[in-house]
Amino acid sequence: MNIEDFKLYTIEEITGILKVTQRTVYNYIKGGQLKAIKIGKYWRIKHTDFQNFIDKGTKA
Repeated sequence: MNIEDFKLYTIEEITGILKVTQRTVYNYIKGGQLKAIKIGKYWRIKHTDFQNFIDKGTKA
């Protein structure tokens, strides 16, 4: 296992990296394009899932 396997991003971090709105990130999650987990009341995205999202891109 790698330390990146345990890195979790917040929605705010993802919006900052991608330069998109929070609504867009939530739409990616809801649409199944970006895998996320809910811990308590907060969404978190694993580093590996975010990397997969970046590698695949979105369908425009």
